Amino acid sequence: MKKNTPTNFPTGSNASSKSGLRWSAGAALLAVPLFCWAKDPLTALRLPSDATQNREAVFTNKRSAFYQTQTHRNDHPEHAWFRGFTIAAERIFSDAQFRINGKVLDPAQGGTAELTPNELRRVYPGNVTETVRLFDNRDVVMWSFTGTKAAPELELQGDGLRRINASHYVRSRAAGGEWHVAVKTAPQTAVAAVATSFKEAQQLAQLALKQNQQWTAQRERRLRSLISGPHALQAGDATNALHWITLSMDSLVTAQRGDGIYAGLPWFQEYWGRDSFIALPGATLVTGQFEVASRILRSFAEFQNRDPQSPFYGRLPNIVKPAELDYHTTDGTPRFVMALRDYVDYSGDVQLARTLYPVVSASIEGALKNFTDKSGYLLHADNETWMDARREPDKASYSPRANRANDIQALWVQQLKAGVAFAKLNNRPEDAERWQQVADRVRSHFSRDFVVDDAIADHLNADGTPDTQIRPNALFALDLVDSDTQRRELQRLWPQLVYPWGVATLGAKDPGFLPYHWAPGEWHKDAAYHNGTVWPWLDGVAMQRMIELGRPDLAWPLFQFNLQTALNTNGSLPETMDAYPRPGATLPRFTGTHSQAWSLSEQLRVWHQYFVGVRPQLSQHEVTLAPRLPSSMQVDQTARIGTGTLRTQCNAQHCQWTPTKIQFTANLSLLGFKTLQVPLQSGETLIAQLKTGSVQVQRRGHTVKHWTASRDPQWTPLPDVKMARPL
Repeated sequence: MKKNTPTNFPTGSNASSKSGLRWSAGAALLAVPLFCWAKDPLTALRLPSDATQNREAVFTNKRSAFYQTQTHRNDHPEHAWFRGFTIAAERIFSDAQFRINGKVLDPAQGGTAELTPNELRRVYPGNVTETVRLFDNRDVVMWSFTGTKAAPELELQGDGLRRINASHYVRSRAAGGEWHVAVKTAPQTAVAAVATSFKEAQQLAQLALKQNQQWTAQRERRLRSLISGPHALQAGDATNALHWITLSMDSLVTAQRGDGIYAGLPWFQEYWGRDSFIALPGATLVTGQFEVASRILRSFAEFQNRDPQSPFYGRLPNIVKPAELDYHTTDGTPRFVMALRDYVDYSGDVQLARTLYPVVSASIEGALKNFTDKSGYLLHADNETWMDARREPDKASYSPRANRANDIQALWVQQLKAGVAFAKLNNRPEDAERWQQVADRVRSHFSRDFVVDDAIADHLNADGTPDTQIRPNALFALDLVDSDTQRRELQRLWPQLVYPWGVATLGAKDPGFLPYHWAPGEWHKDAAYHNGTVWPWLDGVAMQRMIELGRPDLAWPLFQFNLQTALNTNGSLPETMDAYPRPGATLPRFTGTHSQAWSLSEQLRVWHQYFVGVRPQLSQHEVTLAPRLPSSMQVDQTARIGTGTLRTQCNAQHCQWTPTKIQFTANLSLLGFKTLQVPLQSGETLIAQLKTGSVQVQRRGHTVKHWTASRDPQWTPLPDVKMARPL
């Protein structure tokens, strides 16, 4: 790929990319295998790169460090500045130059390269191969070489980096003191280790030379465990892309200041409350990492504003940097409570809901005290929704949405409903009754105030008048309106906002619409950030709503596009992209971060919860099973639920589910049929014929129960809806 412009995606029905995907007229068709299957699932994920593609690569150490580079040239217009090794948002060095036998190894002059989730490999003239790796929880970068027996010479470079001698570099720390870098080399190996004293850095470097094989094996075992064993996933041609997205997402789950999720690399190298809790279900729950989710929830709870005199009492922070907390957001706090609810539903761990009940209570009571009106709506400033870009220096919002945005009201109702459930769990009936009344009041007023001419307004202005800009936020608010309004709204928004490559932030006919996000010399990129720019994370709610209204086939092209994006870039998904392709290009330019948490997590969430259709509600001892796979897809995957696992084997005609070490009532939802409740025990297999509604439960191959699902006379799929196209 040339820089960050994906203009070399293949076009035409017979064009193939290097990843083996086929592209056809507006949607990716996964028509041929991505790679030959290999015994090692990591080996199967190799992404080759030449100098034209020049893929980006980023690795984290799962603590507070990351290494950013490109396979051949660090020349990306938005990301090249971040190249090198960074710890806790402080870049230690930007470049590492090697000489072997006196000859410089220049990646720009190299040949092919390969990227996997755990390493970058470059091949140089003379068949010298360099491999760069990071290790979990250690501030070390290691380079190893084949094709030579010599010890490499390593020189580090970077602004503010002082070279004491060939093995010692120093850089000042923002908090005072110094970072020390110890460089050690051996035949075929070089390491750079970082610590706050040279003695510690030396010891770490020496240990890395001795233990690197063990550390590499430990990291690779962890990565494999996320895509095999209890988390095994086989989805035909989509498998490798889903594995890449899973592992790229996991690399952003770190322990920089407590446990959290980087919003995106290379420049959002901190935790954002909003992003973290949008990402948490896809990052940790659908992948069975309940212990990680628990640590993240507990960690963020410690940062809650608990000062009753503060106007932000009860809020969870939106930004958690190593030395800074910021509470200027409204949606991060509801999403924390919703994430806690989802965690309980997946894990069955009600104890955490009891432990964190004071946090939930303070979050709701603080909002009721400081941020609600007489209708119960949650109030906020212009830039306190996810559309938060502001102009400098006057801090004016580029997309003002004060003071009652539709998505904020939907999140607020979800926060209240989760709070009611937690109040009942904690034997606090007075809290449950009071919060339920507020939720009911918001719901009863929403259609009256927000639905204008059969369309949902984006927000209410301070004077109560509705603003009817065409924005995707209404997709989050569909639960607050009746089914007819839901259908009309999706039919209204889809052809105006949903392009074959993703969901835009503003309708193209709006006078404020800007088609290109990164357009130096034309407008500031933040002006376009939420005024036309496409955000892949919004694909999640768009696909979910289309699936809920019976048209998974219309959602599938968005999902396929993201699969292809991962395999044609660096195994990840970007933060943003232009709304339109540039002149002469076939697809829009990717912008923002090249690895964004909520883009990745929403792809995983919708895959597991809405295409495969497994949605646990262990707080009710239930699991919804609602497969919505396209006709070409076959799936065999295992998911962790509670104390056990659930294996799903499914195609468009037939599905079966086998729980192990867990029992529950399955809410079986087959498209076009009424929901059927089926008790399911460990070791039994639930089998459903999707077209006929024939359902049976087998134990050891023998049918023990049989049902026939009833057709739903009220079910009518949404009519065909075309995607948006550039004007």
